[in-house]
Amino acid sequence: MAEAATSASRGAAPLLEVRDLVKHFPVKSSGLIRRTVGQVQAIDGISFSIDPGQSLGLVGESGCGKSTTGRVLMKLYEPTSGEMLFDGVDLAPLSQRQMLPHRKDIQLIFQDPYSSLNPRHTVGTIIATPLQVHKVVPEKQVMDRVKDLLKLVGLNPEHYNRYPSEFSGGQRQRIGIARALALTPKLMIADEPVSALDVSIQAQVINLLQDLQREFNIAFLFIAHDLAIVRHFCPEIAVMYLGKIVEIGDRDTIYNRPHHPYTQALLSAVPDVKQAAIGGRRDRIRLQGDVPSPINPPSGCRFRTRCWKAQDICAAQEPPLLQIGSAEHQVACHFAEPNTNILATSA
Repeated sequence: MAEAATSASRGAAPLLEVRDLVKHFPVKSSGLIRRTVGQVQAIDGISFSIDPGQSLGLVGESGCGKSTTGRVLMKLYEPTSGEMLFDGVDLAPLSQRQMLPHRKDIQLIFQDPYSSLNPRHTVGTIIATPLQVHKVVPEKQVMDRVKDLLKLVGLNPEHYNRYPSEFSGGQRQRIGIARALALTPKLMIADEPVSALDVSIQAQVINLLQDLQREFNIAFLFIAHDLAIVRHFCPEIAVMYLGKIVEIGDRDTIYNRPHHPYTQALLSAVPDVKQAAIGGRRDRIRLQGDVPSPINPPSGCRFRTRCWKAQDICAAQEPPLLQIGSAEHQVACHFAEPNTNILATSA
């Protein structure tokens, strides 16, 4: 098994440990008799871990499997195979009924604050629902708890009787955060929580999440495509490509000494404010071709069809995720080497 960087290697028990997680979606034929004619390999054997109170950033292009990973961990999608150890309990084989005691400990912040809130319910009802379902507080104290949560995320607690349409995008995302925080979870899965927001609001929401993380010791799986935001929020980064983790390590290593060609290409596209100030430009790596179909991915290394380093072995043998340098840095590439010409210096 290709092991990702785990907390066990550092002597601490991880809150979440994912081992060889796989999620394939069946492709059905059209017609009266619908047969399975293929599989969309959305996630294909990924491994990683998250310590209590820590953050792991999951980055990559659209369609690489980031959001699917978050939904599988929430058991919104059933995993095809693999293990998801949360507080020592494997969630993968659990039924929906068996998952109920664990749901309050894992919460999801959705990407779109406009569609994730029921427009027919007031903010008070939206935030109160998880408290009532899990019976966290007595019924008479629910509304007081709702007001406390609104105040905690920077909203006026007296606006609990308003509807989502009366709030801005940033305020709606704060409502979504308050709903996720209501059960005081141990792990939050943030699925691109600021990508739908105005740039001027993004920093406020990120700072709010960091404050809540410190105050309540919440672990985060932070899914995003914005590398600058991930660098600011997450001390550890995992890079995904076409259902696989191709590189994982600590923040400084990933951003300053990336070894995988795909990671190097991603970082070369990050705007560099410091470089622009002194003139000149960073070397930009332009990938050729389109991302292959997850229904029929390339043999061997999945990135080889767009990689400038690809050789015969890349088509014949899939590169395992192996340690490079420090124990926390692992790369899946036959020709892994650092490229210091594309350093992302902007935080």
